[in-house]
Amino acid sequence: MTHDKGSTHWHEPAGNKMGWLVVALVCAMPLVAARAQSTIDQVAVYTGQDRAEKLLAGAKREKILNLYTSNPDMKALVAAFEKKYDVKVTTWRASAENVLQRAVTEYRAGHFGVDVFELGGRELESLAREKLLVPVISPVLGDIMPQAMRPHGAWVGTRLNIFTGVLNTKIIPAADQPKTYADLADPKFKGKLGIEASDTDWFATVVTKMGEEKGLALFRRIVANNGISVRKGHTLLANLVAAGEIPLAMTVYGYKADQLKAGGASIEPFVLPPAVAHVDGVGVAKRAPHPNAAVLFFEFMLTDGQKIMAERGFVPTNRKVKEVPESLHLIVTDSAQMLDEADKWEKLYTEIFLTQSL
Repeated sequence: MTHDKGSTHWHEPAGNKMGWLVVALVCAMPLVAARAQSTIDQVAVYTGQDRAEKLLAGAKREKILNLYTSNPDMKALVAAFEKKYDVKVTTWRASAENVLQRAVTEYRAGHFGVDVFELGGRELESLAREKLLVPVISPVLGDIMPQAMRPHGAWVGTRLNIFTGVLNTKIIPAADQPKTYADLADPKFKGKLGIEASDTDWFATVVTKMGEEKGLALFRRIVANNGISVRKGHTLLANLVAAGEIPLAMTVYGYKADQLKAGGASIEPFVLPPAVAHVDGVGVAKRAPHPNAAVLFFEFMLTDGQKIMAERGFVPTNRKVKEVPESLHLIVTDSAQMLDEADKWEKLYTEIFLTQSL
């Protein structure tokens, strides 16, 4: 730049115009980011009488929702949301661990592309601790069971995955169906048992309920007597039981066992006491680029989505849709506690099951 002596006018060389433009854009970026953050914050907590109308109008303007999930059974839910609200959902699905890793990596790199997370409770709790979720104030929250709510409100449970045993009825007769975990130590189950590779929350809850010393001793005896086949993925494990490759699995998700049985598979689900479930849920991204669509999807998962989940065999958390039978005495794992104690239980799980598997 040059300045005429005695003048108040600046003369900018033509070659510097692009440089000034770049500087202006760079300076404006924090303001744009701050404005986007303010938008999602305002949408998430807005409680005016015209809330529903504003959400719908905003979502129709945005037209898009970006969803990160680990749930392989989201197709029906996504299709119903798109049909009802005319908002296109782009879904990226991977393992819960990979979704969590991608979310943290993107956020730290300043990339804010995701609107909503649909994950297991432990991964959602991790995102909450990383401050990557924004609490949503919604009138529907009063209908949700207390076990599906978190004190910080950063995410809400949408469904319970009940850990269920399942056996192949062509290989194991009905008379041999176990009634307790202690029954699984019987030599008649030698070479017939299977378990999922990452069910530390189930393991921790069952062992703690039994009494830690007693519970650990029992599972060590089961594996020592009969061995254990460890597989990654609850759906895979359930399918292997249906195929007869693993005659009895200790930890599949109840909805998948019910779906396979309804489809004609020769299997029988059963629940051993204590009955344990872990919660999966939904959380809105702190920097959601489509905030109205994000909050709309959040509420859909707690209302219309609950009915769809119930029809597909899931246990919904909205008490107006379906109540969990009290006779089940269901224990819902504490996501925060499982996260805090992860090292301890993962070490024990590896020692007892993974290093001694068949």
